[in-house]
Amino acid sequence: MNLKSRPFMRTLPAKPLTIGLIAASVITLTALGLFVGRSHAADAAKPGATAKPALTVSLIQAKDSILGIKLSANGSVAAWQEASIGAEANGLRVAELHANIGDSVKRGQLLASFAAESVQADVALARAAVAEAQANAAEAAANADRARAVQGSGAISAQQVNQYLTQEQTGKARVASAQAQLDAQLLRLKNTQLLAPDSGVISARMATVGSVVGAGTEMFKLIRQNRLEWRGEVTSAELSRITPGTAVLVTAPSGAQVQGKVRTLAPTVDAATRTGLVYVDLPGAAPSVGASFKPGMYARGEFELGSSGALTVPQTAVVVRDGFSYVSRVGADNRVSQLKVQTGRVVGDQIEIKTGIKLEDKLVASGGGFLSDGDLVKVVDAAKPLTATPKSATAQVRPASAASK
Repeated sequence: MNLKSRPFMRTLPAKPLTIGLIAASVITLTALGLFVGRSHAADAAKPGATAKPALTVSLIQAKDSILGIKLSANGSVAAWQEASIGAEANGLRVAELHANIGDSVKRGQLLASFAAESVQADVALARAAVAEAQANAAEAAANADRARAVQGSGAISAQQVNQYLTQEQTGKARVASAQAQLDAQLLRLKNTQLLAPDSGVISARMATVGSVVGAGTEMFKLIRQNRLEWRGEVTSAELSRITPGTAVLVTAPSGAQVQGKVRTLAPTVDAATRTGLVYVDLPGAAPSVGASFKPGMYARGEFELGSSGALTVPQTAVVVRDGFSYVSRVGADNRVSQLKVQTGRVVGDQIEIKTGIKLEDKLVASGGGFLSDGDLVKVVDAAKPLTATPKSATAQVRPASAASK
């Protein structure tokens, strides 16, 4: 009884393991069958499948255009000439100021008045000295006339005659000296009124009422004739391309623009920066309160150096990646290839392409940033002409067919 029961007891624990192995095998075979079935289904679907386009695009071609040649530079706005107005009278007190910073004045306009009491007293003293000298000169002239009348009669000696004649000349000289002193005092009196030497705008005022100033003390600064100029800094290599009379478009930091003209070029180049100054008159920029251009501000200018031909495309056709510019060319199979290009001038919505494309290349008009090499695209409006250049652009666009001829 015990011997027969032993085998039965040994085989009993092995049944659950066998069942687990069978179940795992069934699951594995089922999964393998599903995978193989899907693979066959996918393989079966490939030959009959159609690739979908990545993007719907319209095509454009480069245009042969005429673009302006411009040279950009930076520089400072300054007064054409700034006059320094100082006191000519010495030791006088400022009585009243008639002009302030920002005032527009005309030539000869009164700017400041000095206390003139002491000068008027000196003028009166000088007038009295002139009168005294004239009286003495008149007496000396009468004595000289009498001496001439009896000169040959022997009534008086020749020595006395010469003495009377000398006194006459001395009297005339003293009158001239006294008159000169009077003129000097009248000039001092005139200088008690400080007048504008030229028309312009007062840019600075250093004088204060009640101060006693010495001769030559600066009291005002004046921007002569309301004229401003822009002093552009141009490299020595580009300086030779600019000539007097060249048109310049100067842009202020506020965005305001004024058309200027080159007046002259500096005869020397800075040895430290290797740049030369170009002096540009700004006739449309008046130095007034609220004006866009003021002396001392930094501004940017563009010299107009003529025009030249160029290939242009819309700016939307150019994509910038990793610091480089690309365009998307579409082949006959509607596949995209990325072309690296070198861009140049920008006029309106058009941009110059220096290298990288040909006139006959068909390019993606917009959306090139969503495409990669080899992408399939759907082309629509392929015959639609390129967007016209805005009227405000300086470029003159010629048809591509005319350029190819």
